[in-house]
Amino acid sequence: MLVPKGRSLESIEIKKSRFISKGMYVASAEEAKEIVKATRNKYPDSSHVVHAFLSGPGSEIFGFSDDREPSGTAGRPVLEVLKGSGITNIIVLVVRYFGGTKLGTGGLVKAYTVAAQRAIEHLAVEELVSKTFFHINLSYELYEQVRKLLKFYSAEIKEPIFDTGVHISGSIPEKNLGDANYSIQDISAGKVKLIVENIK
Repeated sequence: MLVPKGRSLESIEIKKSRFISKGMYVASAEEAKEIVKATRNKYPDSSHVVHAFLSGPGSEIFGFSDDREPSGTAGRPVLEVLKGSGITNIIVLVVRYFGGTKLGTGGLVKAYTVAAQRAIEHLAVEELVSKTFFHINLSYELYEQVRKLLKFYSAEIKEPIFDTGVHISGSIPEKNLGDANYSIQDISAGKVKLIVENIK
């Protein structure tokens, strides 16, 4: 299973109607609502803002909206494109500017399908990796060594907090957690270890 790594922005014109399609990462239904709201605000004069999304390791969470287009002609075709893409945690939005010529039911389905396909084709993706969130407290002397080890084990590190010691937090591929913890305990003579928060 794949997940979006970046964003895509594409545009097509069909019978003077303009369709702007956007693809990006989404973590939940709540986040999808926020993205749709932000897109409506960005294109306030558009005729429709259609969307569909998938999330979860098996794409088990999904949703879509025709946004006042005839039922089944917009959101559902976009969702079907997403389901066939092998990508999860994704939202595709299609913003339509009506050009004055009605496309008909079949024309709308085709237009929204093509717009969604364009967004998918130009979207950078990467393998879905189960990650564990962690934090760790250590001395200044160990900071550089531990930072290099975490990078070696593909951890994504947030900005460290420097106080009486150093506080590091971030996420690490679940499969690397054991080896990383062993290596960190080894260089710190057992004084430091990763503290697991939860699993994504």
